[in-house]
Amino acid sequence: MDVREAVESRRSVRAFLDKPVDLDLLRELIGVATRAPSGGNLQPWHLHLLAGERMAAFKARMEARLAEAPFGDGAEYPVYPEKLGEPYRSRRFQVGEAMYAPLGIERGDRDRRLAWFGNNYRFFGAPVGLFCYVERTHGPPQWSDCGMMLQTLMLLLRDAGLDSCAQEAWTTHHLTVSDFLGTPDHLMLFTGMAIGWRDPEAPVNTFEVPRAPLDEVLTVHA
Repeated sequence: MDVREAVESRRSVRAFLDKPVDLDLLRELIGVATRAPSGGNLQPWHLHLLAGERMAAFKARMEARLAEAPFGDGAEYPVYPEKLGEPYRSRRFQVGEAMYAPLGIERGDRDRRLAWFGNNYRFFGAPVGLFCYVERTHGPPQWSDCGMMLQTLMLLLRDAGLDSCAQEAWTTHHLTVSDFLGTPDHLMLFTGMAIGWRDPEAPVNTFEVPRAPLDEVLTVHA
């Protein structure tokens, strides 16, 4: 698979096969991904990989936590702006409708939508989960660096035949995650990521993810 093919085939996968992933391969791919650029070579990412027995224990703890507090601890940062203007609001609405349609979940069915959203906290059935932390004193440039590293990893995963789903939704359960992982207070949970083998039969993995026309996002000065 070349780079372009990896980019075009990458998507946020939300249903995975019950099939193990080689952790030695993941360690290798993460090592390559950390070659991603970062300003001043700070390499601001702090990564935690969950699999096997520890993943099972974590999922059990999350099930208990979801029963106690389905809305979690309160997000440490806003995933979206409080007042999301256009065209961004419409893009978010469009992809949400496209995802729920193959699941047969109507727009007004709040309970079923919330129940489905809870699958985020099960890593959508993926056998491996990754958490990325960043220093609390770091700012937008370092968060951007983390994003570039994570995107590099997602493309390497595609090259290896694997799939992923980046999940900023984990910020709402940051206390539970950090307590389980034993991370120090000076680190903030940025995002999680589900990693595994895509279930090609799952309806949620079949919808088309639209992109804005190039002329809408690109201005050429030449």
